[in-house]
Amino acid sequence: MDTVLEVRHIDHAYGRSQVLRDFSLTLDRGDIACLLGPSGCGKTTALRCIAGFEPVKSGEIIVNGTLVSRPGFAIAPEKRQIGMVFQDYALFPHLTVAENIGFGLRAVSRRDRKARIAELLKTVGLDQVGHKFPHELSGGQQQRVALARALAPKPDLLLMDEPFSNLDVDLRERISHEVRDILKAQNATAVLVTHDQHEAFAIADQVGIMQGGEIQQWDAPYNLYHKPANRFVADFIGEGVFLPGRVLNPKQVEIELGVLTGDIPRECSLGCQACGKGCSVEVLMRPDDIVHDDASPVQAEVLQKAFRGAEILYTIRLPSGGRALSLVPSHHDHAIGEKIGIRIEADHVVAFRNPA
Repeated sequence: MDTVLEVRHIDHAYGRSQVLRDFSLTLDRGDIACLLGPSGCGKTTALRCIAGFEPVKSGEIIVNGTLVSRPGFAIAPEKRQIGMVFQDYALFPHLTVAENIGFGLRAVSRRDRKARIAELLKTVGLDQVGHKFPHELSGGQQQRVALARALAPKPDLLLMDEPFSNLDVDLRERISHEVRDILKAQNATAVLVTHDQHEAFAIADQVGIMQGGEIQQWDAPYNLYHKPANRFVADFIGEGVFLPGRVLNPKQVEIELGVLTGDIPRECSLGCQACGKGCSVEVLMRPDDIVHDDASPVQAEVLQKAFRGAEILYTIRLPSGGRALSLVPSHHDHAIGEKIGIRIEADHVVAFRNPA
């Protein structure tokens, strides 16, 4: 594979506050990656180090085979062949859409610049508004102009810092899909920073879940949801609750709703002295793992309900008194306090050793 970005074991600190710890990632040409995590986890600092806006305390950053950062050495941001899309788009208000897109093409011939602008206007679906100014466009259109401007010089790498945060929720999801299509059409290599997992899953091929300046898991969105590497990732991604369980054998664990077959913590499956057969675990149950079934003998009480159009998310009280979530088609409309039948329908079972 043609590797575009290598970040090797970098550290970064603001004074005595350590922000990045042994941070590493690799990105191949044409791939879209996302750094996802809560506020303060270090994701924006990682992006700024890659861009060249922040020095690294240790480690090194390589872009398209060129060393751009190491302790005591840094190539200037404008010489790294990196494009940036900022949170506020940073469009030039006195330039037209076409002039904004062509701003970074001053070194190429007039004919080539005109052709590249026309290509990108068509790619981002704005070929009818090239003559307009930024204030005459919607937020989604401005976002696409900023993306086209960043792509115009054909950078080796594109960095995007919370690029959809100024858009409303409905527009954000649609634009994120559009941006992915645009990036793939241009065979662009990109890193996105966001705190919104829906954005991350909509646009990225690979997602790095960050906590405390470290990547907890670097994986495809599907694996992050169904095969989380640790308790933090499992808790951060999607919705779900942890129910107490007891290991029966290396492949089975029992919870109050029945016996599940799936991934058991490695130390439990090995049957070691510290955690052998019969040890206690916490089992992650997603809302789609618990199915409403009127014929089921297991009954749960509806505590809360959240209408989501085609579905209703129920918070339910299990027979033991524990709580769980169940995602049910919305034509099954039950009142709070009502008892409903439930059963398990889990294709992926994730359990972690009980720390207690």
